Amino acid sequence: MMSSFRRTLLQTASGPYRSSGHFAWHFARSKLARDPVFAGLLAHGLIPDASRLVDLGCGQGLLASWLRSAKELHDAGNWPSDWPAPPSIGTIFGLDLMPKDVERARRALDGCAEFAVGDIRTFDIGRTDIVVILDVLHYINYDEQAALLRRVRAVLTAGGLLITRVGDGAGGLPFHISQCVDRAVTFARGHRLPRLYCRSIENWMLVLEQTGFRADALPMSEHTPFANVLLSARVER
Repeated sequence: MMSSFRRTLLQTASGPYRSSGHFAWHFARSKLARDPVFAGLLAHGLIPDASRLVDLGCGQGLLASWLRSAKELHDAGNWPSDWPAPPSIGTIFGLDLMPKDVERARRALDGCAEFAVGDIRTFDIGRTDIVVILDVLHYINYDEQAALLRRVRAVLTAGGLLITRVGDGAGGLPFHISQCVDRAVTFARGHRLPRLYCRSIENWMLVLEQTGFRADALPMSEHTPFANVLLSARVER
């Protein structure tokens, strides 16, 4: 059962999407309520304070709204004692390939975050402290994955952090369920069904090591039938 605090956070983070239309608001409420990655990032204190955070494949900007709402509730004295304080982020920049998603993000979060339409493989994201890539890497091919990780490493500041959620290609039935759901959501949002380029977690960890990161893995499928894992990767200097 969702706690009163979680309901308040959900309402605060999804509320701005009313201005972006019926679909945007209902998608925000459903995704933020059901996907464990959002609560997990806060409950585990995985995102530190930063001057700039970049969300690659940001969709309609849910992470930005979630983090801003968490900070707002914390500063108002409404925060659970068993959760670490939410991060203080100076600037949040989101990039997505889909213009409709970016337009929804801009309508909902104008003045709270910046958003642009662009390809994560080629867009110049600039210097940043944190890069977040949730459920996106498997949409680009294996060579492009490695190239993107190298680009991310190059733009991260000293001690910079990459957070990415990926599916465990060796995860058996839960992995195949997650793929089916992924394709269904992609289709429902009006996008074509792409080929997916997945890896086992061991292989993801190897690729991160080869591109200059030191990574830790945390299962991120709580209460869902999926095989998702969150990788938190620091820059090796």
